[in-house]
Amino acid sequence: MLTLTNIYRPASTTPETLTIENGLVKGWNLPIEGEVIDGKGATVAPALIELHAHLREPGQEVKEDLASGLSAAAAGGYGTVVCMPNTVPVIDDPAIVRALIEKANGLGFARLRPAAALSRGQQGKQLAELALLKDAGAAVFTDDGRTNEDARLLRLGLEYAHSLGMVVSVHAEDATLRQGGVMNEGPVSEALGLPGNPAAAEAARVARDIEISAFIGGRLHIQHLSTARALDLVREAKSRGVPVTCEVCPHHLTLTDEALRSFDAMYKVAPPLRTQADADHLLAGLLDGSVDCLATDHAPHTRSEKEQDLLAAPSGIAYIELAFPLMYTRFGSVLGLERLLHLLTAGPAGVLGWTAPTLEPGQPGDVVLLDLDTERTVDPTTFKSKAKFSPWAGEALKGWPVLTLVGGQVAYRRE
Repeated sequence: MLTLTNIYRPASTTPETLTIENGLVKGWNLPIEGEVIDGKGATVAPALIELHAHLREPGQEVKEDLASGLSAAAAGGYGTVVCMPNTVPVIDDPAIVRALIEKANGLGFARLRPAAALSRGQQGKQLAELALLKDAGAAVFTDDGRTNEDARLLRLGLEYAHSLGMVVSVHAEDATLRQGGVMNEGPVSEALGLPGNPAAAEAARVARDIEISAFIGGRLHIQHLSTARALDLVREAKSRGVPVTCEVCPHHLTLTDEALRSFDAMYKVAPPLRTQADADHLLAGLLDGSVDCLATDHAPHTRSEKEQDLLAAPSGIAYIELAFPLMYTRFGSVLGLERLLHLLTAGPAGVLGWTAPTLEPGQPGDVVLLDLDTERTVDPTTFKSKAKFSPWAGEALKGWPVLTLVGGQVAYRRE
């Protein structure tokens, strides 16, 4: 039995208590029992859900592992994390899915729901054993990091996944248009003399994948949407009933291709940082419901890898423990707290067909307490993640998680 006292629901001015028993919410404002944690005026919400994180295990533990990644997630207020399958070996075997879940369950941090590869080895040639992967606990099928160049294989994958009641998520870029682009193609890339990745590479692939989804009726999720044109294509598809959803990442909202004028590969991501106009358009999509959820695409690398030049360095930013305070500080007044929380809880749950998380009696005791008032400076040296560097280092943010419970157990508590 655990009771949280002196906590506030969003938009409420009345302090309350929340009791959790046997991993489930028992009720509000009951007689105080068991262990008591003083929430000290924090705002309570269901723990956040991350649909798109790279935890690097198995095979790339020098960059991140389950312990560091899920600890970082809990510190960011996340109760559930979907990890991507582009590991070594690829997560295309039911035994790997089961082993990852079993290991994560023993760590006591955020809950793990692995994504499984759509194709064997993510090679885009033959479908993986999707039914067996689902039975093992896979949350979604994706060849994330690969761009599904074979349209027929994507069609077959959508058909098969649909028969299983599952979603296929895609990294929507046309590889032949992207080529070796290391940043957004436009005036900044031209001024810097760097190979560009045009917005058309994303839009062209989004258009193709939407048409396949419309033809098949399979549920398609588009990852890390970065351009205004691609979002407009999703809007139009939704208006005619195509079962397509999409996510946007905070880095595409808070950073632009202007950051690459520093030639710092910390800002190299895939898809690349776009223009301010694109960022503004994506923010509008968060407001009008065209964008279904926020996801971080947490992608840790070693410092030595990211210190290479822009042509050689890998793509990715790691910031799962900053996502909520970053979004709350930058856009809380625009989005409103309840909309922001929706994009990080019910939104991602809805994409995968999960029940929207609530804090009603009988629901899982996955809870985050958020300090919306205290300003703290981003200090990467304190990150739980192994990637202890950040584009937002030194920035003052509000909205930091102070406590995360997963199944009623403390997964993170600020010291």
